Amino acid sequence: MLALVWRLQRCSSARQGAWLGWWFATAMQCATWWWLFISLHTYGGLASPLAVLAILGLAGFLALYHAAVCAVFVRLSPVQGRVYAPDRVVIRPALFAALWLLAELGRVAFFTGFPWGEGGYAQLDGPFANLAKAVGVHGLTFVSAWGAASLVAVMLRPRWSRALCVAAVLVVAGVVSFLLKVDQGNDKDASLFSAAYPPSVPGLVTQPFTVALLQGNIAQDEKFSGGSGIPDALKWYGEQLRRSTASLVVTPETALPLLPAQLPEGYLAELLHHFMQPAPSSSSTPRTAALVGIPLGSSEQGYTNSVIGLKPVAASTQGASPVDVQSQMQSQIYRYDKHHLVPFGEFVHPLFKWFLAIVNMPLSDFNRGAVSQPSFDWQGQRIAPNICYEDLFGEELAARFVDSATSPTLFVNISNIGWFGNTIAIDQHVNISRMRAIEFERPMVRATNTGATAIIDHRGQVTHSLARHTRGVLVGAVEGRSGITPYAWWVSRFGLWPLWALCLGIAGFAAVAKRRGS
Repeated sequence: MLALVWRLQRCSSARQGAWLGWWFATAMQCATWWWLFISLHTYGGLASPLAVLAILGLAGFLALYHAAVCAVFVRLSPVQGRVYAPDRVVIRPALFAALWLLAELGRVAFFTGFPWGEGGYAQLDGPFANLAKAVGVHGLTFVSAWGAASLVAVMLRPRWSRALCVAAVLVVAGVVSFLLKVDQGNDKDASLFSAAYPPSVPGLVTQPFTVALLQGNIAQDEKFSGGSGIPDALKWYGEQLRRSTASLVVTPETALPLLPAQLPEGYLAELLHHFMQPAPSSSSTPRTAALVGIPLGSSEQGYTNSVIGLKPVAASTQGASPVDVQSQMQSQIYRYDKHHLVPFGEFVHPLFKWFLAIVNMPLSDFNRGAVSQPSFDWQGQRIAPNICYEDLFGEELAARFVDSATSPTLFVNISNIGWFGNTIAIDQHVNISRMRAIEFERPMVRATNTGATAIIDHRGQVTHSLARHTRGVLVGAVEGRSGITPYAWWVSRFGLWPLWALCLGIAGFAAVAKRRGS
């Protein structure tokens, strides 16, 4: 980004700035999610030249946002020659940060959104990561862009003032970093951020809670095969679900790759009986609940990519007839339907139905669930599932935090990253989950088919993990959290509108300053 800002300083026209921004963003995004080639070619069966063109086309299309803002940046730049002008030193860095964030917000909001690889994630292991509790990943994107543009502005100043600027920046950065580290270690009392907000103070849900996360490692090219993958998945996941003694056992996305009506006779009934039968009132034996990834629906109603939650039914069913008990079990099954669907992977616009005819992607046209769905209540925890790349959209997860009394205490992500092989996509998705954990001060546990299956604490640190592309069960303790962070408070009420307003306001101010200085 430093090189981009430096080159934009020397663009002679808005058109030149647009081309520079477009090439930069296209290359950036291709380098970020090149692994889409694996899902399109290796597993989807799309010819390799077409798969490459599809990736280039998507990256080039999304890069149009960055091309537009770079053109505006050049257009609003001070007149050439005024190298040390105040507007070049003060306004331009803020203008670049605002415009760059506008481009990233465009990737979030338009055409279903695909902000994978946003710049704010680069701060995840840096000194300012804890700032995400107040401003979220988008705020970190603004800070990163502002820092890059400011550094370029400093380098353009005279040598004597350059040293003073660098010293001032280092002092401010050091103070902020120290305060953020103090805040990060403050678990017992109000944190520096949270104390300023009225809803509640983030704290620990003290009841012990263990999770068992299943990683079946079903080969992606066999996952929906009736001769190998499906029988293997049903057998292994069924055994592990019934065997687990953890507080909560979680399977990956579509771990059971068949609709309930297509499952072997008695398969689902056995799971219901195991998890949902009433516990005797005199029993002190801990019970286990389950979250299971499974597609639901029918050809008439449409299909959903879903999670069902199974836990013991109320003790009032004791003494009832088996038919009544079975009926109550059915009525008390928890259900979460995926809201943010993957374009072309989980839904296809009618104009592009032809695309499904040339690629092999089972279960690729789902109905959409609601944005804010109830949590799964179990043993003092309010558990909020999200499926696959839904954890990429923190502003949607935030819809569950309007009321601190019902906000989740724990996030559960179930995914199938097997579509992308053993690539950097796995690491990127873990980092996305880590960012959400920091933003909301909530643990995030991840059950995936091929990795990374992991437990992430409320500070965004991975505390337990399984080796990728292996079969196993990850068991570990989780500390649920209560309260609402500043980010959760404002984004749950206003969405991303404050960021849109801030960026557009800075751009408007720069336009006025440009007109007055011309």
